[in-house]
Amino acid sequence: MLPTIFLSEVVGTCVLVLLGCGVVANNLLSKTKGHASGTLHINWGWGIAVFAGVVVSYKSGAHLNPAVTLGVVASGAKEFVAGVPVDFTSVLVYIAGQMVGAIIGAVLCWLAYKNHFDEDAPAGFKLGVFSTGPEIRNYAWNTVTEIIGTFVLVIFILGLGHWGDATTAGSIGWLGALPVGLLVVGIGTSLGGPTGYAINPARDLGPRIAHAFLPIPNKGSSDWAYSWVPVVGPIIGGVLAGLAAGVLLPK
Repeated sequence: MLPTIFLSEVVGTCVLVLLGCGVVANNLLSKTKGHASGTLHINWGWGIAVFAGVVVSYKSGAHLNPAVTLGVVASGAKEFVAGVPVDFTSVLVYIAGQMVGAIIGAVLCWLAYKNHFDEDAPAGFKLGVFSTGPEIRNYAWNTVTEIIGTFVLVIFILGLGHWGDATTAGSIGWLGALPVGLLVVGIGTSLGGPTGYAINPARDLGPRIAHAFLPIPNKGSSDWAYSWVPVVGPIIGGVLAGLAAGVLLPK
C-alpha cells in the first residue's frame, strides 16, 4: 500500500504545483496572455490547483502537504487511510511523495513557460513563480503569518474529514475537494498579503529547489535565507491545528 500512497501523493502534488506555479507564471512573466492580471487571478488559480490535485490523489487521502500529514498525526489519528497506520515510515512516505511531486510540477511549469523564462523578466519575478517571499521581510512575523494561515487550512481539512459523521448524507466523495480549494482562495485573499501564503512546506521548498537547478537565464538567487519560513511556519501551524482538532472536533 505504501508505494500506492507515494505515487498518489507524487501525482497530486505535481498537479497542484504545476497549475499553481503556472498561474503565477502567467501573471508575472512577460508576453503571456495573462500578464499582470492580478493577485485575485493567482488566488483562484491556486484554489483550482488544490481542487485538481486533491481529486487525482484520492488513493492516499490527498494530503499534498506535509503540514496536513503532520496535522493528522498530531490529531491522534490511528490511520491515514484504510490499512495505512500512522507511523514513522508512513509519514516519511507521504512527505517524500509530496516533495518529489512538487519538484516535478515545478519543472513541468518551467517547460510550459520556457520561452517566457528566457525573456528579460526581473529575477524576483522568476523566483516568484516558484516560491513565496514576504512583502515586508521580518522572519518572526512572516513565520506567524504562515502559522495562522496553515492552522486555518489544516483544522478545516480535519473538520471536513468528519463532516459525514454528523449527517445522514455520509461521504461527500469528490465534492470534499471543492471546499478545500475554495478555502485556499479565501486564505489567499484574506491572509496572503504579507507572505504570499505558502501554507505548505512542499509547495514552497520543492519549487525553490527546482529554481536552484534549472537553467533559467538571469534567475538570480533562490533566497535560501528566507526558505525556512515557509517550511517551519506551516509545520507549526499544521501541528497546532492537529492538536486543536484532537480536542475541539467531534470524532
